[in-house]
Amino acid sequence: MTDQVVAVNRAEIARFETLLRPHVRRTPTIEIDGSDLAAGACKLCLKLELLQHSGSFKARGAFANLLARKLPAAGVVAASGGNHGAAVAYAAMRLQVPAKIFVPSVSSPAKVQRIREYGADLVIHGDRYADALAASEAWMQRSGAMSVHAFDQSETMLGQGTVGIELSRQAPNLDTLLVAVGGGGLIAGIAAWYSGSIKVVGVEPVAAPTLTKAFEAGHPVDAPAGSVAADSLAPRRVGELVFPIARKYVHETVLVTDEAIGLAQLALWRSLRVVAEPGGAAALSALTSGAYKARCGERVGVIVSGGNTTAVNLDR
Repeated sequence: MTDQVVAVNRAEIARFETLLRPHVRRTPTIEIDGSDLAAGACKLCLKLELLQHSGSFKARGAFANLLARKLPAAGVVAASGGNHGAAVAYAAMRLQVPAKIFVPSVSSPAKVQRIREYGADLVIHGDRYADALAASEAWMQRSGAMSVHAFDQSETMLGQGTVGIELSRQAPNLDTLLVAVGGGGLIAGIAAWYSGSIKVVGVEPVAAPTLTKAFEAGHPVDAPAGSVAADSLAPRRVGELVFPIARKYVHETVLVTDEAIGLAQLALWRSLRVVAEPGGAAALSALTSGAYKARCGERVGVIVSGGNTTAVNLDR
């Protein structure tokens, strides 16, 4: 295949689901009462994307790029807070493609170790995702490698959108879906699949409100890039390709504190023995903190998006 602009819509997401099916896991869901996680009287459906290859949903977008685009001899290059880099490294390993991955110093040791284990050439550069991105773009120009963007690429969004097609089959009666937002590739892909048929809500750290700031401004703008989830939810701004999709199909965003994210991680561990990284627990924290207040009986889906962390002091 050649690099062409691909629409991000239901038909293309369905096509990519068929393309990706031999390469990605159909991750499970678990249905529980909200009261099990101190999340009120709603009905919860957790989509456990932390059980995906490489430990997060990012494997879907990585395989989508490597399978649907023309690969140069120099292979691929990616910038990442950690999860995207691990996903591209994993996909490259499985498809026997050279990969060079740039990550910032805030990347967690667990994610850095995964990238190394998958055999990619790893470079730690700068303090934030934007620094790693600039270095990766310079390498692309020098080497001729194909850039695999973490979120602002049609193929990336289409790959992430396959989470939506799976969930719509596993839990066909959802009212609302909570999705953590960093650059916005996951929420754009999922929202494009649902196309307004359910309420899709973005969840962002208070210290990294990329989509919230873009909604306020009417276009992507620079936002703070802090938070305990900075290695997965703190790019400088939401994607330019992401934003029109989010503006059309995302109902609202809510903001959560780092403390709320940590408590959601703890709730997942104590109630379900699920070990989620901070970014992976962020969507749930909107419910457990009250940032999103579900109605009694509301059927709420939550994407538990990543688990690249270590289970340290969870039973403190």
